[in-house]
Amino acid sequence: MNIDRKWLKEMREGKNLTQECLAKATGITRQHIGMLENGVSNPSPMLAKKIAEVLGFEWTKFYEDKPKVSNK
Repeated sequence: MNIDRKWLKEMREGKNLTQECLAKATGITRQHIGMLENGVSNPSPMLAKKIAEVLGFEWTKFYEDKPKVSNK
């Protein structure tokens, strides 16, 4: 089940960071950032804290996300 994480992409873009820049800053791959933004993957608490520190939000926000609603 995918999670709605538009907020993550918006925060990253608000800091004028590419997926590649955020990936380098947090020690993961650009592909992993994409998976997190698309709600396909969930970060470990340690990774959530790293991303939150770079982007400036509370790391627990990752665990407040709601599943995407399917229109099927």
